[in-house]
Amino acid sequence: MNKALAVLFASAWLWGAAMAQGAASAPAATPAPAAANSPSTPQARPDASTEPGYAKQSNAERAQVQPGNNAPMWRQVGGGVTGYSSLPTPEAGNLVQPNVKVPGLRISSAGEVWRQVRNQWILPYGGALLLIILGAIGVFYWRTGTIALHGAPTGRKIERFTPFERAAHAANAMAFVILALSGVVMAFGKFFILPVIGTALFGWLSYALKTAHNFAGPVFAVSLAVVIVTFIKDNLPRSEDFTWLLRGGGLLSEHEVASHRFNAGEKLLFWAGMLGLGLIVVGSGLVMDKLLPGLLYERGTMQLAHVIHAVSTVLMLAMMLGHIYMGTIGMEGAYQGMKTGYVDETWAREHHELWYNDIKAGKIPAQRSAEAPPSQTVQV
Repeated sequence: MNKALAVLFASAWLWGAAMAQGAASAPAATPAPAAANSPSTPQARPDASTEPGYAKQSNAERAQVQPGNNAPMWRQVGGGVTGYSSLPTPEAGNLVQPNVKVPGLRISSAGEVWRQVRNQWILPYGGALLLIILGAIGVFYWRTGTIALHGAPTGRKIERFTPFERAAHAANAMAFVILALSGVVMAFGKFFILPVIGTALFGWLSYALKTAHNFAGPVFAVSLAVVIVTFIKDNLPRSEDFTWLLRGGGLLSEHEVASHRFNAGEKLLFWAGMLGLGLIVVGSGLVMDKLLPGLLYERGTMQLAHVIHAVSTVLMLAMMLGHIYMGTIGMEGAYQGMKTGYVDETWAREHHELWYNDIKAGKIPAQRSAEAPPSQTVQV
């Protein structure tokens, strides 16, 4: 029995060794060739772009000859083709805006054209305008200095601005300064601040100023409305304003052209700068903040609002620079008039003679508020 089992095991071992030796010496099996026209096996053809209709092929057709080439899909995306999206936004199916043509700029998507308008028109020309205005103010101050009174102050005071008027002006002025400084840094800061303080600090500064810009905007809008309502009566045009404009106010002559409470230059600033450009700046800012109800806030709407906001802001700032100069170091007694509300009798006679004459004639009270004047008022 034991001999039979030993013979059986030996036979099995010899048979297994023979089979293993035969498999090792046999040649490797060659896989069967795939069908040449099998639809499941695309054949890569780098020269497929030379065939007619190549550019009009769909993404599925292109995959048959050039697997991985998604050019048709992205060509459609770049052309503004609307796809499907479940997002509740009108433009959710459009990844890239369609191409547009603007005179002076290369044809590109609407988003790229907006970038070109900002970088090639608004920033260089707007920055140049502000620099020219600042340079002109510097030259004027260098040549003329502060416009001083010709006569000696009398010590008698006339109330030029009531406490309410000064509060409205102060709120509007502070909000404007915050908006102007933050806007200038966000628009032009990368040219003259970023190289000095570096990317990290400039990024933090820009974010902080953007936040301040967003908070100061509503304050400016409300205070602007209050300022317009408060001062609109005294800024209505009069016949004397044309004489003031024709003679340039007489600022370069010995005597200033007679005017009422506000001269023609101040009225021009009020109507063009405060009322006109101011309302445009506020309106476009409300659009960019998405605060106007019933408006469809698409990318094109926001881009147009930004262009309008930037252009009107630069023009408004250019006008306000002259106003700030004349109200501070440009004219003696002007800043004190807004700070305290009172001006000297000599100042009123030399700069606003018609207004002074109305006060002397009793048409306008010299004291319009219950606040105690810093000195004696003009007796009428």
